[in-house]
Amino acid sequence: MNKNIFTSKFLPILLAALLASSATAYGMLLWHYKNPAYVVLSEDEAKAYENKVGKKFNPEYAITFDKNSVDFENIQKYNEVKRLLNGYYYEEVNQNDMLEGSIAGMVDSLKDPYTVYFTKEQMKVFDENTTGSYVGIGVSLNMDEEGLLTIVEAFPESPAKDVGMMSGDKIVKVDNEDVTTIRDQDYIISKIKGEENTKVKITVFRPSEGTYLDFDIIRKKIKIENITSEVMDGNIGYIKINMFDSEIAKYFGNHLNGLVDKNIKGLIIDLRDNPGGDYNEVCAIADRLLPEGLIVYTEDKLGNRSERRSDSTELNMPLVILVNGYSASASEILSGAVKDHDKGTLIGTKTFGKGLVQAVQKLEDGSGLKVTVARYFTPSGVCIHKEGIEPDIVIELDEKYSNLSVSQVPREDDVQLKKALEVIHGQID
Repeated sequence: MNKNIFTSKFLPILLAALLASSATAYGMLLWHYKNPAYVVLSEDEAKAYENKVGKKFNPEYAITFDKNSVDFENIQKYNEVKRLLNGYYYEEVNQNDMLEGSIAGMVDSLKDPYTVYFTKEQMKVFDENTTGSYVGIGVSLNMDEEGLLTIVEAFPESPAKDVGMMSGDKIVKVDNEDVTTIRDQDYIISKIKGEENTKVKITVFRPSEGTYLDFDIIRKKIKIENITSEVMDGNIGYIKINMFDSEIAKYFGNHLNGLVDKNIKGLIIDLRDNPGGDYNEVCAIADRLLPEGLIVYTEDKLGNRSERRSDSTELNMPLVILVNGYSASASEILSGAVKDHDKGTLIGTKTFGKGLVQAVQKLEDGSGLKVTVARYFTPSGVCIHKEGIEPDIVIELDEKYSNLSVSQVPREDDVQLKKALEVIHGQID
């Protein structure tokens, strides 16, 4: 080949191609190091999106992962599984359901039972449980060993109580639909709930009488009875807190003031079977009981510390806190603070041991995320997660009540409560 021809014609073309390739490679490398994420979207999908909406694909409308933390093979696998499900699953695949399942799976992968994704429906139920009110008939329920939804308690002044429903009644039909084969408790409850002032027909089997009974009940807004109080032995106040809902501090103050007006000389706070609840609410209650000082502090994964402190106002009378193995989270914040400040006596059995703090974020579509954000520590610096709090006086209920809630234990057999009364009397007599 003539050297002049090669130099004048082919060499410039070759150099241009090499420069273009180098520029492309350099651009890809530059993008790789500057772009913080992989986009889980193929080119075909991006083009399909552009054709559908009539505008350029926007990377904001994408699922992204940090490329320094995620293997690209997993990104490819994600798309491959999605493609296989779309192509071969025997029924039509709902893309939104599949994506929502991916979100739930992402949360489940953390293997933290307290970090939970809620669908819109589940978030609604969660809101009802934590705000302390809902529309229904006013009962607490539990599945028995045979899988029958059983009434544990009909709340005072509730529609269920008014029509004569009783503890132990087993729900067999809702609006004439047999529910005895349904094992999903929440599904049956969703059928019982409804709009305020509408009617629901409940058929129960009452074992004590061996009969079936029909009840036509008008649904009402129910205030969940998360707190009750009374005076025992003439001068000892008793407050039972079932859960720290988002209104509980206000109601606790009302109950405590009512007992003080009755000239009580000591106070028992029953936190047995209390699974916890609102962090701010339990801190407000602790503030009412404790002297000035630290109530609790939290630390996140970066070591950031946040403290909650009480003011100088405190309860000036003997105090007992009742706890058991189901007293968890917020219950342990209150119990731990009372114990560390030597403000009262803890009686019962070792607490559950949940020393994690969750935050709840409601998402734009009504779904939500409850995520563990920190650990909490008692004033003495102890994180009780998976450890629990040992009571000052350990005393067990009779073994025959081991599978029952505290509310189902007859007062005359409640040796923990009897011990609490004995301790209070010993300090005031």
